[in-house]
Amino acid sequence: MAADSQFLIDIDQILRAKAGGKAKYVPRFVVSYLKRIVHQDEVNGFLLQVGDKSGVDFLEEAMRFLDTKLEVHGLENLPDDHRLYTFVSNHPLGGQDGVALGYLLGKHYDGKIKYLVNDLLMNLKGLAPLCIPINKTGSQARDFPLMVEAGFNSDNHIIMFPAGLCSRRQRGVIRDLEWKKAFVVKSVQHQRDVVPIHFEGRNSDFFYNLANACKTLGIKFNVAMLYLADEMFKNRHKTFRVTIGKPIPWQTFDKTKTPAEWAEYVKNIVYGL
Repeated sequence: MAADSQFLIDIDQILRAKAGGKAKYVPRFVVSYLKRIVHQDEVNGFLLQVGDKSGVDFLEEAMRFLDTKLEVHGLENLPDDHRLYTFVSNHPLGGQDGVALGYLLGKHYDGKIKYLVNDLLMNLKGLAPLCIPINKTGSQARDFPLMVEAGFNSDNHIIMFPAGLCSRRQRGVIRDLEWKKAFVVKSVQHQRDVVPIHFEGRNSDFFYNLANACKTLGIKFNVAMLYLADEMFKNRHKTFRVTIGKPIPWQTFDKTKTPAEWAEYVKNIVYGL
């Protein structure tokens, strides 16, 4: 694939697009800092190197680039009965966990997986074939239910991180925030059993402190998200423990609890794995 057809990170271009004529007043040291924390040169080098890869092959290259290894427990719990399933996991890292679970499940199910992810990731051409785009804060907000429906209507297994955001530290404990109920509602509607997965890992103290500081200050923009690439590079060359639980039959999610309560129920199962 030619370089000019490949998505690359360009902080200068992003600033011009967002700030227009005011972009020239942004101090160069700020621009340099932004390029450094998003690892512009390293990420672009990787994207150019794997420009012709897509889907699970792209994820395999990403695993190699990040030198990420998995210690998987409960592989026998992955169903092989040709039905469709919803795989739900905690989201401790915001980078390697998404790549690793997509790779693990994509390999097992011959690429028949779909992520429900923020549409920004759709810019990565190699990842796009595995994604149903979601952008709940932008113009696509009204289409969110349609995109979720499209994912569950497909003949692919679904991978979801029901918290949406990666984990935060609250009262000294690193754990996902509230799990959204969509995976419960749609799994019942489409009669998909739910497979719980726990991914063991954490980001840096800096990341959690920054996220908490922004919350305390009432800053609505997810500043911590800017540092996810940096956290991903900090987590290179590591082995992560992944534990796969037994499938939960969709019939479990009856009227004795609300969908939100069932989501919390599954979340607790995940953290008990």
